[in-house]
Amino acid sequence: MSIQWFPGHMHKARLEIQATLPKVDVVIEILDARIPYSSENPMLAELRGDKPCLKVLAKSDLADEAMTPVWLAHFDKTVGVRASAVTTEDVPSIRRLKSIATSMVPHRRGRTVTAMIVGIPNVGKSTIINYLAGRKIAKTGNTPAVTKQQQRVNIGDGVTLLDTPGVLWPNVLNVNSGYRLALLGSIKETAMEYADIGFFAARYMLAEYPDKLIDRYGLDTTPTTELEAIEAIGRKRGCLGKSNRVDIDRASRILVTELRSGGFGPLTLETPQTMQREKRQTEALAAEKAEKDAAKDAKRKKRFRDRERAKRKARERR
Repeated sequence: MSIQWFPGHMHKARLEIQATLPKVDVVIEILDARIPYSSENPMLAELRGDKPCLKVLAKSDLADEAMTPVWLAHFDKTVGVRASAVTTEDVPSIRRLKSIATSMVPHRRGRTVTAMIVGIPNVGKSTIINYLAGRKIAKTGNTPAVTKQQQRVNIGDGVTLLDTPGVLWPNVLNVNSGYRLALLGSIKETAMEYADIGFFAARYMLAEYPDKLIDRYGLDTTPTTELEAIEAIGRKRGCLGKSNRVDIDRASRILVTELRSGGFGPLTLETPQTMQREKRQTEALAAEKAEKDAAKDAKRKKRFRDRERAKRKARERR
């Protein structure tokens, strides 16, 4: 299964980003510290090329504090890339981004640095812009796609920001990334079912943070499957319908909502090792899809040629 969600304004934003990048000195990409890989847009990486890039791990207070340094070290290994973790609980960590960005383009010292700030929907980009500027200039919200058009913002200290709408890529082939994006609110609810997201969340919590799941819902034993976990949550929270059966959708919504809001405490949903493994899997799936598409195309061409050949023969016999 893959997710396809690419509203018209996102297509427009992609074209605007592509057209504006030549005038930009440095790119600031906002990532969710809980899913640094899944919230990193491969389309933006392709558009950016070798332009210096500052990767900002936002909402780091919601991420596992042991994993954030691992991700920072991972990004810092890439040529032309710096990484920094920020949180609204530590405003100076956000304001330091200006000096980090300008240090990445030393040839612009003494002149205005133009930085393009990008990120997928609901990653906290607008909130960071407001803190950088010291005033409210960008709309914020808990739903994706609040920013609709590109805007230029002078944030002081010789830095001008180009704010862009949150841009997802046309097709999220990595199903696990799709679930993580949906789980943390970067994909509209209409793109996925709550029960599917809930099962994914329960499966991950059982594998990586079982104690947090048990403590949060006061479970007597550790569930062995994601279905058992959702049902146990539903019973604890009174999500019961006819014949005392658990309402799976309601129980899933509770799990997703509380995980999304930080109710389980700090946690990270992926590691660099996860990223490498899933990248290989996704590349294999993409290659398989390309092969199948090529085979279908070849069959269509053959059917067309056969029809045309039959028409010619019919005309020759007349």
